[in-house]
This record gives sequence, C-alpha cells and structure tokens, in this order.
Amino acid sequence: MRLGVVSDTHGHVENTRAAIRMLASLEVERVLHCGDIGTAAIVELFKPWPTDFVFGNCDSDRRGLGEAIAKAGKTCHGEFGDLEIAGKRIALIHSDDRRRFQQALNGGEYDLVCYGHTHVAAMERFGRTLALNPGALYRANPHSLAIVELPDVQAKIVPL
Repeated sequence: MRLGVVSDTHGHVENTRAAIRMLASLEVERVLHCGDIGTAAIVELFKPWPTDFVFGNCDSDRRGLGEAIAKAGKTCHGEFGDLEIAGKRIALIHSDDRRRFQQALNGGEYDLVCYGHTHVAAMERFGRTLALNPGALYRANPHSLAIVELPDVQAKIVPL
C-alpha cells in the first residue's frame, strides 16, 4: 500500500492543489495529514482518497474543521491518531505537544510516526520506529510531501 503524507497546509489552497496533483501522479491509496490544516476548503481537496487528519497548533476552529472532515467522509483523530494500516502501527501527530511526540518516538509501539509542525522535511530512525516529517505545503522551501510504502515502511520525501 502506498500512503501519501502531508502537513502544514495552513489553508493555502493552491499549494495544496499542487500536492494533490503530485499525490495522484504517485498513485497513493490513502493520505495522512499531520495538522495545521487551516480551513475546510483544504479538507475538500482530499476527496479522491481516504484521508486521516490531526489538528495542529494553528487549527483554531477545531469544531468547524472536525465538522468539515466528517462531512467529507474523512477521519479526524483530534490531536493524535493511532492507526493500523497494512499491519503496521502508525502514530499521526502534529508534534507541538513535545511530551506526547517523544512518547510516540521512543515507546517502541509504532512502526511509523508521521508528524509536522517544523516545516522541515525529515526522516530518522528511533529503534524500529521511522519518524517522518513530510515538510510543509506552506512556509517551506521547497514545499514537499512524502510517500510511504507499506508494509515495508520505506519512505521518500517528494519536493513540489
């Protein structure tokens, strides 16, 4: 299974549309959004795929975003997602809650921890756990996203 991972859209529709085109060309089957969604207009762009969202520190209208996510038939995990996809355990977090983020990285429970917040793409191993920040679709140079191949948990950062 091929996952697309994005973060920090901050309501910027045009940047997100570019990411959507890239995700389609990469033939992803599901998308994870690591927070700082920004607006309901962003949620609607992920129409082609099952998409999991978490909130980031800049998502002030959580009620409105949660409603938009539900209306679009997507999944909102609040501030933390604990997922199992293709037999792999995945944490989805924005990472502004440093304590919870460190627990996910160092607890040994997850095969993959997807996070955002820093606007800097990164991949690092913590024991069996791959920590993956896809970068950001706003205030990053370059804008980027990531793809993950499951079940082997192989990731790649894709600049836009």
